[in-house]
Amino acid sequence: MSIIKDLSISAVVAGFVTVLVGFTSSGVIVFQAAQALGANAAQTSSWLWALGVGMALTSIVLSLYYRIPIVTAWSTAGAVMLIDSAQRLSLAEAIGCFMVSGALIAMTGFSGVFSRVMNKIPLALASAMLAGILLRFSLNAFAAIQTNTFLVLAMLAAYLCCRQWQARYGVLAALVVGICVAQSQQTLHWQTVSLTLTQPVAVMPVFSWSAILGVAIPLFIVTMASQNMAGVAAMRSFGFHPPLASIIGWTGIATMMFAPFGAFAISLAAITAAICLSGEAHEQKHKRYVAAICAGLFYLLMAIFADTITYVFSTLPKDLVVALAGIALLSTIGNSLAAALVQETQREAALMTFLVTASGLSLWGISAAFWGICAGVLVLAIQKLTVGR
Repeated sequence: MSIIKDLSISAVVAGFVTVLVGFTSSGVIVFQAAQALGANAAQTSSWLWALGVGMALTSIVLSLYYRIPIVTAWSTAGAVMLIDSAQRLSLAEAIGCFMVSGALIAMTGFSGVFSRVMNKIPLALASAMLAGILLRFSLNAFAAIQTNTFLVLAMLAAYLCCRQWQARYGVLAALVVGICVAQSQQTLHWQTVSLTLTQPVAVMPVFSWSAILGVAIPLFIVTMASQNMAGVAAMRSFGFHPPLASIIGWTGIATMMFAPFGAFAISLAAITAAICLSGEAHEQKHKRYVAAICAGLFYLLMAIFADTITYVFSTLPKDLVVALAGIALLSTIGNSLAAALVQETQREAALMTFLVTASGLSLWGISAAFWGICAGVLVLAIQKLTVGR
């Protein structure tokens, strides 16, 4: 088989690092999202199982079929949005939103209107909405300095120092330092950790218009704008031009299939995908697809032992978790704000979107993310009318 001939140690390492960096950078946010929606320990583990299996299947099958390194991931921004909307959603309603969002992704993918649909929403507004959603989490990280000064400052220092030499490992460095400090403070309790197999738990979906408008549609927009668009850009920057219609469509199908078990959004990876796309995976471009397949296999391993991983993260001190989540989102917030404010003609609309979203405004049960986009579109419409006169 050609895949055996194309396999290399560098591809295996690239696949492992891809999953490790992806999980350590934002896995904690997935746990927070599940728990904020009222998921118990078994359901939280099921979320990780569903995401892991969904990402494994899409990464392995698509990469093997197209011979292109296609790495999928969960939508970090989507998880954050769910935390923000937790007070207005039940777990069953959230599952319904996952399925609706997945259906929208599949339809826009297979129909070939992905780029045309996303062009209707200016990148500046989508980026501003994303920054507004994420802002609170990084603010909480700095607020945690009040309760555990040494822990949070040590994590920030590790992150900033590592960013100067190996940027992709900055969050991992923060996690390692945080665990070491927490261990020295005797706030870790891992004595009873054991390997157990995950038992997936299905939840019947409930559909409501308020949830669809306030969560499902913003989840779809954020996933397409912040994840899929960035993932496509990453692949193209390395000279890969995948068939977007089928790839995006299948990520939507995978989301719908595993949504009852907790898969809220399976999308293209961007930052972590670069590890498999670059020469670090293999010096020969046509053999780098194996690295994405290896990443898929490690995703599958993560899914099988999701119970153990969930238990380990549940034992981490609250300040460590809050700090890690905030640190993991720093670069995303910075990039989103930069993209939102780069065009002067859209700057005021983007700023309005950012402020409304960050305010947490909720009207008629619809979350701030939706109203933020509405506010930005309204400002753009007013500007056009003014210019027309």
